[in-house]
Amino acid sequence: MGGDAAVQYHHNNNQVFDISLDVGPVHPSKCFDDDGRLKRKGNFWTASAHIVTAVIGSGVLSLAWAIAQLGWVAGPIMMLLFSFVTYYTSSLLADCYRSGDPVTGKRNYTYMDAVRSNLGGAKVKLCGFIQYLNLFGISIGYTIGASISMMAIKRSNCFHKSGGQNPCHLSSNPYMIIFGVTEIILSQIPDFDQLWWLSIVAAVMSFTYSSIGLGLGIAQVAENGKFMGSLTGISIGAVTETQKIWRSFQALGDIAFAYAYSIILIEIQDSIRSPPSEAKTMKKATVFSVAVTTVFYMLCGCMGYAAFGDNAPGNLLTGFGFYNPYWLLDIANAAIVVHLVGAYQVYCQPLFAFIEKWAAQQWPDNEFFTKEIKVQIPGFRSYTLNLFRLVWRTSFVVLTTLISMLLPFFNDIVGILGALGFWPLTVFFPVEMYINQKKIPKWSTKWICLQILSLTSLIISIAAAAGSIAGVVLDLKVYKPFKTSY
Repeated sequence: MGGDAAVQYHHNNNQVFDISLDVGPVHPSKCFDDDGRLKRKGNFWTASAHIVTAVIGSGVLSLAWAIAQLGWVAGPIMMLLFSFVTYYTSSLLADCYRSGDPVTGKRNYTYMDAVRSNLGGAKVKLCGFIQYLNLFGISIGYTIGASISMMAIKRSNCFHKSGGQNPCHLSSNPYMIIFGVTEIILSQIPDFDQLWWLSIVAAVMSFTYSSIGLGLGIAQVAENGKFMGSLTGISIGAVTETQKIWRSFQALGDIAFAYAYSIILIEIQDSIRSPPSEAKTMKKATVFSVAVTTVFYMLCGCMGYAAFGDNAPGNLLTGFGFYNPYWLLDIANAAIVVHLVGAYQVYCQPLFAFIEKWAAQQWPDNEFFTKEIKVQIPGFRSYTLNLFRLVWRTSFVVLTTLISMLLPFFNDIVGILGALGFWPLTVFFPVEMYINQKKIPKWSTKWICLQILSLTSLIISIAAAAGSIAGVVLDLKVYKPFKTSY
């Protein structure tokens, strides 16, 4: 999701272990809410902050490229369209936080809980599969993104030293391995949900690099003395007609990825205090956050396109549209790396814990899965080691690193992830749950409009996925495995 490392400590606490204990109505007191849990303290501002942090992530870096494929007319229009659909379906999803009465009904703590309460059956498994597959894909996207930024720091310093004489080609493999080793160490922290500060660090980092990208774009436009680009985007001739079509589709996937945060919306809502009802506060926060994000995206994407026109790089800060000031680029890329190191963990923890819980249930008597070994680390508190956790999480990180080394194409992977998550998680499930909850009759005007929205989004998702896969296929024609250099 464009997303990135916000508030998923709520996400981790609940989603993973899929806590769906229905304790029945409890009389709310000063310390506890109506479900017997400690009083929630979140409000409009905290929810807005969480959404903005979750949405403004590495997806912002590919927006100048996406607008370059679509042009000055279709690019901004598609961005506004995605922001409207995201806002509208998020409002529908906010109504699904409680089942039954919108003020006193049973709470759904996670996205899967909401699907279970409102739709049930096979759709719960489908939702879980798409969610976890998305998280797996995001971890690959982050490994590629972080390695590209690490290489960009090395390359910008190399360019600076050689006065632009040396092309400074580097292999991405050592950087992916460095990132992978870091993640293996971090993934062994069992109670990652305590590291709430990660969300704050991630928020600061994402604003740092997004703002630097925006600032450099404005400076470049001023230097050019004009806005680059054209009304219809990259011209046929610079690319073939087929490439133009595929790239335009892929651009839609990139924009979808930049807006995706539905996967954590219910978890954010579960942190909001009431009264007023959580849905009311969440809807206000959604309007505000999506508006802020859209303005920011428009500025970053449009300024990047205005600065470079058809040559807008796939990743604004590493595509070497900018060479100077090299130290500023280094700061921006370092911020991306720090952001992605944390974001990787925050997004993978639900998947880690889901598998660990399942394994412990399958083999409750096997010590390999269940035994906790206390390890005393001098100067620190004791560490709880679990052999299965050690083996499984290490294997997972090694697998994602290997796949990243095999497919190191940032833009194409971002497009595939955007396409994979957009229709099912942002549109299909919220629409179906809303129809079910509000008992909207079949073939009524509202039902038909909602189905048209869902169908249109499905077509966009399929087109975006096709465009991104075509991009990977084209890249693979000239690519040798594990030999990529930039």
